[in-house]
Amino acid sequence: MTTPEGVQVDPAIAERFTLKAFVEACLVLEEGVAGVRDIDMGMMLGTGMVPGPFARADFRGLDDVLAALEKAEDEWGEHFEPPLILRRLVAQGRLGKKSGQGFYPYPQPDPEQPGEGVKLETRGDGIAIAWLANGQMNSISPQLVADLEKVWDKVSSSGVRALVIASSNPFLYCAGADIRAFTAMDESAGEQLIQTAHGLFGELGSDGVATVAAVNGLAFGGGCELAMACDVRIAARSAMFGQPEIKLGIIPGFGGTQRLPRLVGQGKALEMNLVGDPILADEAFELGLANRVVEDHELLDTALQWAQKLAGQAPLALAQIKQVSGAGDLERGIEAEKRAFAEVFRSADAKEGISAFLAKRSPRFRGS
Repeated sequence: MTTPEGVQVDPAIAERFTLKAFVEACLVLEEGVAGVRDIDMGMMLGTGMVPGPFARADFRGLDDVLAALEKAEDEWGEHFEPPLILRRLVAQGRLGKKSGQGFYPYPQPDPEQPGEGVKLETRGDGIAIAWLANGQMNSISPQLVADLEKVWDKVSSSGVRALVIASSNPFLYCAGADIRAFTAMDESAGEQLIQTAHGLFGELGSDGVATVAAVNGLAFGGGCELAMACDVRIAARSAMFGQPEIKLGIIPGFGGTQRLPRLVGQGKALEMNLVGDPILADEAFELGLANRVVEDHELLDTALQWAQKLAGQAPLALAQIKQVSGAGDLERGIEAEKRAFAEVFRSADAKEGISAFLAKRSPRFRGS
């Protein structure tokens, strides 16, 4: 093999190093020191090993890695003993990218797709997955909202009983709104987008199809609001939730001022919306924002288990429970948020905050 610098490396040495790095990474994972994503990121940033050991193993195939380690143990000794977690994943049929799941999940979308930015994968037994696939940041853009609406329409009319909304990016869920796309819209188009998104998010929380957000990383702004619109939120250990709009001189526009207080309480919601700092998965669970926190590599399995459980419930009863539980002042609150968002978004402070964000500088707000 040849390195990017053109240096020749003995393939046997490279294989030995790669396998040993993977074994050590598994030991760190099994001891609870760090999660899959953090270990991979640490190895990539600290050693230049790209991709990291877990992603590399997924791409190779975990069954192939297991066979290689068993051979290495025979040749090189007990330090290459296959980790228990690897044996367990292979026994479960989680072989990496080729099977759709290993240490990370991998979308296996249906042949025909209703949109581009969201990929639909039907799993059978009334369960489907909507994979957010809008670039590296999975930003909430006009196109993503339109594609998610198309996916939802297909799901709602096809007999699906439970939908998992997951990310095709292994390192984040959704980083929030596509600010550049928003600023390029005129007032009429912006209002239409807000109306469409609110209508869609409202259906996620009131329709007879159960919705489960599988939050694997950053869920900021619109991403957090999308997760909150779902019936259940399952968070990976490395997930983070936040409403940072205040730092751009604007306010949450997809329900963050209304759904967040209903989940975490008025005081904490006000703090999160006024300060804009994120919270970690464990705190989200303690506050009620996340229903469960699981290890990174167990996220999709857990979300699918919840989907399977919910898909087996009586559809009419499920829909009525969702609608009655969401009754009260939510609709009036959402209408108030729409008006407030429109007013603030037109302000000079909003223009300054967004410009500063795009220019990567500190904003200078003047209260106008």
